[in-house]
Amino acid sequence: MQLAELSLRSAVSIATIKYYLRSGLLLPGERITATQADYGEHYVHRLRLIRALIGVGRLPVSVTKEILDAITASPDDPDEAMVKVLSAGSAAQEHNGAEGAATSAKPNTSGVTDARSLIAEMGWCVRRAAPATKDLGDSLDALTELGVDIGWQTLLPYAQLADEISKLDSHQIHGVAGASLQAQQAALVTVLLEPVLLALRRLALEDKLSRQNAEESRKAQ
Repeated sequence: MQLAELSLRSAVSIATIKYYLRSGLLLPGERITATQADYGEHYVHRLRLIRALIGVGRLPVSVTKEILDAITASPDDPDEAMVKVLSAGSAAQEHNGAEGAATSAKPNTSGVTDARSLIAEMGWCVRRAAPATKDLGDSLDALTELGVDIGWQTLLPYAQLADEISKLDSHQIHGVAGASLQAQQAALVTVLLEPVLLALRRLALEDKLSRQNAEESRKAQ
């Protein structure tokens, strides 16, 4: 199909497709004339994936490209591609929080130490330099600075729940065959499912608080 049909099929404007081509998010189509190219069916899926990562996942273009490159590379070891995808996802969080980090009074490393204590207690086999470790440490530091008494021991029940969720995630990722497809599934599960989990948690918390308030009001009558 040519560019106009690709735009129609994918619901992505021609201008946006050209931007994705310039940014390296899309590979050039097969040249058929000096000014025209042909795009296969897989371009439709690729565009939908890009739109999901940028639009729904709110990832910057640079991080989206890292994820797509990891998916396309399709290494012999699928774990390598998935590690790149997970690292890119953490890089996106760091990018989104860069402004707040820039205004922080001073760096603190105790949170990372506590994060590693939690990881060790859970028996998780992760890279020492895993970006998520720093993300967890930064959050613990912020809580400490605000005087909130939530240490890594307090987070153990949360970690146990996260461990159960990760089993479902792993099943989703390994439910497809091939390194490239597994890396793509990892991107979808981590980037797109995380907002879903956050929304579910907030809905569940609202339900519990509402029920608790209603119970307290009933007892006060």
